[in-house]
Amino acid sequence: MTAARERPRRPPDASGQDDEPRHRGIAPGAVCGTGSVGVDRHGDRGAGGRHPRRAPRASGCGRRGGADARQRGFVTAELAAVLPAVVMVLALSVWAVATAGLKVRAVDAAGSAALAAARGEDAQAVAAPYLPSGSSVSVTHDGDVVRATVIAPSRPLGALTPAFEVSAEAVAPKEPGRPE
Repeated sequence: MTAARERPRRPPDASGQDDEPRHRGIAPGAVCGTGSVGVDRHGDRGAGGRHPRRAPRASGCGRRGGADARQRGFVTAELAAVLPAVVMVLALSVWAVATAGLKVRAVDAAGSAALAAARGEDAQAVAAPYLPSGSSVSVTHDGDVVRATVIAPSRPLGALTPAFEVSAEAVAPKEPGRPE
């Protein structure tokens, strides 16, 4: 057996305070580890080298970054409790982005359909590439303008979300010289 090597200590200053920094806030006399040796982190021996009772582990000592053994697993339990909420927020975000994308496609389709109808072309054929199946395009003529309305069904996450419709409307002036 080898003797524990004690490191030399500086004498206290005039105020009686020891100016030597302590390791991770461990108080003098606190025992790091199991306490079987009876030597604290700073080389001080308490009770003549014997440990009269088992002291609680000082913070910053031991395995797992100084976590108390009773607190191991709390992070796992908290993560298990929060995980459904995180998944729900992620699903809601995906749903919102997909719906916004469908709205942009519907606006583009309505604009293209209105311009095509104003030139006398088939509005359905022009708007079809922009839209998902089941969408409808309606065109109305109001005097000097053509109004196209697009309605597209949306269900971005399939059966997990309720079905609803996204609509968009666009107006274009009729081309001059076009027969009624």
